[in-house]
Amino acid sequence: MTQLQTPYYLIDKARLRGNMEKIARLRERSGARALLALKCFATWSVFDFMRDFMDGTTSSSLYELRLGREEFGKETHAYSVAWADHEIDEAISYADKIIFNSLGQLDRFADKASGIQIGLRLNPRFSTSGFDLADPARPFSRLGEWDLSRLEAAMDRISGVMIHYNCENDDFELFDQQLTRIESEFGEILHRLDWVSLGGGIHFTGDDYPLDRLADRLAAFSRKFSVQVYLEPGEASITGSTMLEVSVLDVIDNGKKIAIVDSSIEAHMLDLLIYRETAKLPQQGAHEYQIAGKTCLAGDIFGDGRFEAPLNIGDRISITDAAGYTMVKKNWFNGVAMPAIAIREEDGAIRMVRSFGYDDYKDSLS
Repeated sequence: MTQLQTPYYLIDKARLRGNMEKIARLRERSGARALLALKCFATWSVFDFMRDFMDGTTSSSLYELRLGREEFGKETHAYSVAWADHEIDEAISYADKIIFNSLGQLDRFADKASGIQIGLRLNPRFSTSGFDLADPARPFSRLGEWDLSRLEAAMDRISGVMIHYNCENDDFELFDQQLTRIESEFGEILHRLDWVSLGGGIHFTGDDYPLDRLADRLAAFSRKFSVQVYLEPGEASITGSTMLEVSVLDVIDNGKKIAIVDSSIEAHMLDLLIYRETAKLPQQGAHEYQIAGKTCLAGDIFGDGRFEAPLNIGDRISITDAAGYTMVKKNWFNGVAMPAIAIREEDGAIRMVRSFGYDDYKDSLS
């Protein structure tokens, strides 16, 4: 690892396998199908590894949809908040199922999509999100239909619905309660469908999660409504599998010890900055440092870490749990070098699969 130039994301297949095996166990016990949510993780160099454990992919745009079809294969679900006229024909050509966000989009494009299965997004008007920014059930949400009369108007044209209402939900009891509420409020519609996607945001690969109880609950839901259940794990698929490897460039003390590294939370772990969360840094040792990025943004700060020894220029730091919503959101702010992507094979060998240079930066502009 010390021979690789930082910064780089390091995907550890052995850790990734742990998540994949839990997904496979859930699929087998529940009968549910699992689709990788590309909005969270779209690093296709490991799709061949993940493919054996999952049923396909789900997307939020034309490009994600095409990537899923070309690189993952298997079942491909196409969703977008709004499809454009110039996208719809191509989207349909890649999709096994297309899910429209609104009755208006369904009215507009259902005839074009008549050759594949059609779904509609159902918004139950509640969620487990603690962030207004990410809450699909926030007031005046544009994400899906909830009015029963409007849903009824779609029933002769759809075979399923997608209901995304969980966000990093590691509480099975809460999941159970909310699914029971969905059954109560929308049961008449669910009985008339062939499939139901319960979206992502269920943290079922986390430590101590009651996986078998979730599987049994999903199986009961499937039997009750005679539907095929889908899940769309994004973070659950890759949690804990990846590190962002960085190097210390400078150490300063302005009343607090600060180590500046060759990366940036603004450019390389943007989701943490958006939600005002800190990166998962080492926390063992007596030597405390604030770990900061190298851009000119004053708040480009990963967080505080604790180390066994004082940090020196050139020291390496591993930032853990760095797969979800990182590589899909990385950017060229300040022209800072974009992290490469490396994979640690299960035998311990590390290989670089992609690096980014000046030409990539230049070609992203005009």
